[in-house]
Amino acid sequence: MNLLPNLTPKQAVQFQKTLVEKIRFAPLPSPDKGMLVAGADCSYEKRATTGYAAIVVCRWPDLEVVEIGRGVAEVEFPYVPGLLSFREMPLLQHAWANLKIKPAFVVVDGQGIAHPRKMGIATHAGLLWKTPTVGSAKSLLVGEHRTLGEKRGSKATLKHRGEKIGVALRTRENVKPVYVSPGHLCDFDSAVKWIHRLSPRYRIPEVIRMAHREVNRMRIEANPGS
Repeated sequence: MNLLPNLTPKQAVQFQKTLVEKIRFAPLPSPDKGMLVAGADCSYEKRATTGYAAIVVCRWPDLEVVEIGRGVAEVEFPYVPGLLSFREMPLLQHAWANLKIKPAFVVVDGQGIAHPRKMGIATHAGLLWKTPTVGSAKSLLVGEHRTLGEKRGSKATLKHRGEKIGVALRTRENVKPVYVSPGHLCDFDSAVKWIHRLSPRYRIPEVIRMAHREVNRMRIEANPGS
C-alpha cells in the first residue's frame, strides 16, 4: 500500500481514516547502553517551495551523534491543519531513505495520535517506516487536559471526546509542557518516560533539538543572505 499517495486535501482526510486501523500500540524498548534513538524535524524557507528534513540518530545515553539522514525536496501539498504529514512526510522519507543505520525508535517533532483523526505526522511516519515513533509537539492540536503542576515531570492526560490521546508533560520546571502521544508501535507510558529522559535540560527533547539545528543549518546554507 502506497502511504505517500498524491492526493487532494479532501482525499487526504479520507485516506487518514483508512490508516487508523493499522496503528499498533506496544512499549518502546527500555533504556540500554548503546541503543540508537533518533529525532526528526523539518524546516522551510519563507515564501519558498523547498523543504528540508533531518533525522539525527544518537547513541544512548550520551546522545553521541551516529548518523544524520538528510532530505531536500519541493513541498507540493498545501498547508492544511490536520494534514501536515502529507506536506512533510515526503521530506522525512528522503531523510529516512538516506540513513544507513536505523534507530530503535524515532521522536518526531509533531503529533502522533493526538490528532482529530489519530493520524499526526509521527503516526504516519511510523506506519510508513514500520518503526516505533513518538510524537512530541510544542503546541496542542486537539484535546483538553487538567492543569499541570509546575515541577519537571508533572503530567496530565490529554483527552479528546472522552478518549485518551496523549499526555501533557512538563519537561522543565515552570515552563510550558510538551504534548506527547504514541505514533506507531509505541504506548503512552513508555512514550512519556522516554521524552522525560530525552529532555534533561530543556523543554524540547535533545534529539529533536539536534534535528532542528540541522534542518535550520541546511536551510540557511542553501539560502545564503535570505
